[in-house]
Amino acid sequence: MKDKNLKLIHPIVRAITEAGHSKATEIQSRAIPHILEGRDVIGCAQTGTGKTGAFAIPVLQQLSGNHGNRKDIRALVLTPTRELAIQVEENFKLYGRYLPLKSTPIFGGVPQGKQTRALERGAQILIATPGRLLDLMQQGHIDLSRIEILVLDEADRMLDMGFVHDVKRIMSKLPAQKQILFFSATMPPAIRKFAMSILNQPAEVIVAPVSSTADTIRQSVYYVEKHDKKDLLIKLLGRSIEDRSLVFTRTKHGADRLVKQLGRSGIHAAAIHGNKSQNARQRALNDFKNSDVRVLIATDIAARGIDIEQLPFIVNYELPNVPETYVHRIGRTGRAGLTGHAISFCDNSERVDLKNIQQLIGFKIPVEKEGALT
Repeated sequence: MKDKNLKLIHPIVRAITEAGHSKATEIQSRAIPHILEGRDVIGCAQTGTGKTGAFAIPVLQQLSGNHGNRKDIRALVLTPTRELAIQVEENFKLYGRYLPLKSTPIFGGVPQGKQTRALERGAQILIATPGRLLDLMQQGHIDLSRIEILVLDEADRMLDMGFVHDVKRIMSKLPAQKQILFFSATMPPAIRKFAMSILNQPAEVIVAPVSSTADTIRQSVYYVEKHDKKDLLIKLLGRSIEDRSLVFTRTKHGADRLVKQLGRSGIHAAAIHGNKSQNARQRALNDFKNSDVRVLIATDIAARGIDIEQLPFIVNYELPNVPETYVHRIGRTGRAGLTGHAISFCDNSERVDLKNIQQLIGFKIPVEKEGALT
């Protein structure tokens, strides 16, 4: 990275340069100096903004100054899912390749033997999902008494998935003196309240969400009564029988209900949301990627990290009440130069949401007539 203000050590600069990352992203350039000063940090930025590097790089630099006992776990990163734990660990390996620091991921859904053996060999940085971490702590495989830095990654998603009590139990086993880094893609009041209850005079780094949509995405909206949405969706899906469609609902309950309703109409769909087990979410996602299931119903937080090539259709079954979320949703189609179609349903109660979305994107979304389906 060319940003000299970050004051990164040579082994990290070398690794970053070899990875082809020539310039720090906004979240990185603003968060890294605070972290290197030892401050607690609240970082709010969407997926794809370099958020992982914003904490992985300074954590590596902080730990590199004092090697200590190679078996002591000195940094703990909590993540909500197995996929994210693996992704975060890959970042630590990438940026820390020239440092004498080891990282290891632990997560559920797989036998624990390989993970406990890695812990026995020693790792200074542990990336973990809360459930498996608590299991291994109770079995005596993990000692967190030497933790210097705690990172909560995708904190909003972690709390949405019901991990708040697990997180508090884990934190009760950590030293009182530690640096806490709290990263989240959204910052609703409940998440902010939780953050402020555990952080000590944090520096806040808020990166404004993206507000523009790609030219490769065709956008359209149907004005439809709430009770008619299901039938309209069935018509739309019937028209694109060979294509995969990602459908967004606001709630977990709404996602499950829609799967059942589509099933009764002969359309096989799957749902992913915070109440689903890790294995169930991964199975649904794999089935969707392999086209074994052509309709995936998702809530916003559960859909984070979905990156599927040639995804032609996004349907906003319910409009989000945060305008930036609309941009994030529809950005999953029209990628890599391919075209995509983002269709939104808007009932009377959502007209204000639609107005706010159009204000954000600076674009009046064309209205479709239902008659065009026949």
